[in-house]
Amino acid sequence: MYMLAAILVGLIALEHLYILILEMFLWTTPRAIKAFGMKSIEEAAATKALAANQGLYNGFLAAGLIWGLLYSDKQTGESIQQFFLICVLVAALYGGATAKRSIWLVQGLPALIALIFVMV
Repeated sequence: MYMLAAILVGLIALEHLYILILEMFLWTTPRAIKAFGMKSIEEAAATKALAANQGLYNGFLAAGLIWGLLYSDKQTGESIQQFFLICVLVAALYGGATAKRSIWLVQGLPALIALIFVMV
């Protein structure tokens, strides 16, 4: 069970690293424009600094999850993972309510599942 939980947490961390890359470095590309539902490259260019800020926060979430996975004491590592998974879940709940409902499924549901597995 521990290995499955670790794999799920690792996948959540990878997802947030991918979001970091999209928001910080690829914001004005067709992939990011489509992923974030923007209407034009002009809209992306106008919001590039804000997106980079969001990307940085996603990077912090990924770093925290990775830290929890690599922490030498298993119990403390799991507590770190739980904290950052709850942060991901709260961010997804807010993002889904205010920006795009698909965030609940893309980020929130995986974080919830991983949190359950870490806690079991």
